[in-house]
Amino acid sequence: MTVDSITHRNEELHESKRQQKEVNLNVVQPTCSRHPNHCAGRGGCGFPTCAQCAAAIADGAPANRCPACSQEEVDAILALTGGEPVLAKDEKAFLQCAGQAAGKARLKGAPSCQAAVESGLRPEECAYGCVGAGSCVEACTFGALSVEDGNVTVDRDKCNGCGACVSACVQHLFRMVPAKPTNFVPCANQDEEDRAIRLCGYSCIGCGDCVEACPEGAVSVVDNRAVIDYEKCVGCVACTVSCRKKIIVDTYHDLTKVKPTVSFVRCRGGWYNHEVYAKAGATTCREAVKLDLPYHCNYGCAGFGDCVQACRFDALEIVQGTAKVDPDKCVGCTACVHVCPQELPVIVPYKGAKMVPCASQDDPETRKTLCWVCCIGCGDCADNCPDGLIHLEHGRAVIDPAPCEDCNICSYVCPNGVIAARAMPEYVYLQTKALAAQKGGAAK
Repeated sequence: MTVDSITHRNEELHESKRQQKEVNLNVVQPTCSRHPNHCAGRGGCGFPTCAQCAAAIADGAPANRCPACSQEEVDAILALTGGEPVLAKDEKAFLQCAGQAAGKARLKGAPSCQAAVESGLRPEECAYGCVGAGSCVEACTFGALSVEDGNVTVDRDKCNGCGACVSACVQHLFRMVPAKPTNFVPCANQDEEDRAIRLCGYSCIGCGDCVEACPEGAVSVVDNRAVIDYEKCVGCVACTVSCRKKIIVDTYHDLTKVKPTVSFVRCRGGWYNHEVYAKAGATTCREAVKLDLPYHCNYGCAGFGDCVQACRFDALEIVQGTAKVDPDKCVGCTACVHVCPQELPVIVPYKGAKMVPCASQDDPETRKTLCWVCCIGCGDCADNCPDGLIHLEHGRAVIDPAPCEDCNICSYVCPNGVIAARAMPEYVYLQTKALAAQKGGAAK
C-alpha cells in the first residue's frame, strides 16, 4: 500500500468519524438542552455551554457528563449514540460551612462573594468559610439555594445536582454528595486546632475520632479537617456519633443532637442576685461572689455571663439575670463548669432527665425568704421516686440524672413546682432507634 493510499484511507476514516460525530451531536444536543433540568451552561459538567457538553458526549464522553440529566435522559442519549452504559449522577449540593466566622455579619451586603473576599478577611476571621454574599444563590437556576442574613441554605428537594453552585463559590465550599442518606462535615477550615476552636464553634479540629470510628475506612483527615470518601461511605452515622465537636450531620436527622451530655445550670432565680451585685459595682460573676452583701442568696447565679463568654458554641445566654443553657447548641464541653465561681453548671444526660435548679446550702426557711423558686427541702420527691434516685443535701433535693427514666413523678409531687424537666425531644427517639437498629439491637 502506497503512502498516498494510506493518506487517502486516513482521510476517509477521519471524514467518517466527523460525520458520525455530527450525527451524534444532532441527536444529543436537543436531548441535553430541552429536559426540565436544563441549567443553561452553568452547571458542573465542566463546559461553559450545554452545546459544548453535548459535543463532548457526541465525541465519546460518558453520557452522564451532564450531572443534571436523569437516568431516563442518559438512557435516551445512549440509545442514540450507542455509547457505553452508565448510571446517571444522583447527587445533591452540600455547603461545607455551618459557622459565622468568615465575616458574614460584616460582608453579607457585598455585591458578590468575589468582592467580599477581595475586600480582605480580617485576622480574627476564618479564611476558609462562607462570606454570605450569595453568589451561589444567583448561580442556581432551580431555586434550590437561598440566603437569609448571610446564611446559605440548600433545598435538597429542589437541587438536581447540576453543580452551578460549585462553580460559583469563590471559597470552594460546595461539594456534590450522594443523594442517598449519608454524612457531611460542614467545615472547610484548614487551620490548626487551637485557631480553629477560637474562630468557630462549628469548626472541625481534625482530631481523627471519626476516622477511628468509621468501619468502612471512608473518613480521613486532610489539611486538619475530616473528609469523607463517598465511594466508601454507607451512611452508618458512626462518624456523626463519635465526633468530638458534635458537628458532623447526616441527611435526614441532625445527629449532632444525639450527644451523651449537656450542661444544666442549677439556678432559676438569679435576677434578684444580679440586681444586688450590679448595684454594688460588680461587673463579672467572679467579682460578685467575693462581695459580702446581705439579703441575697450566696449560692445563686450572679448573672454577669462569665459562662456565656467562656462558651464557644453560643449555647448560653443570660435571661432575667440567670444563665440559661440551649441544649441543642451545647456539646457538653464543660467550659461553663470550670469558669463558674458558684459551681452552678453541671453535666447531665442529654437524652432526658429531671433536675433540681437550686444549689442553695442555706436552711430551707432562710432559703424561702430569699427566693421563691428555690427547693424548700420538703422531701416529697425523694419519698415518691420509684427508683430511689433522689436524696436531700443541705436540705435540698438532689437527683441522680444518669439512671433517671423521666417518669415525672417527682415533678408531679413537688409543691413548689421547682423540678425542671430535661425531656428527650421527639426526634431523638427516632435517632436512638435508628442507631440501635444499626447495631442490631432495639431502642428503649
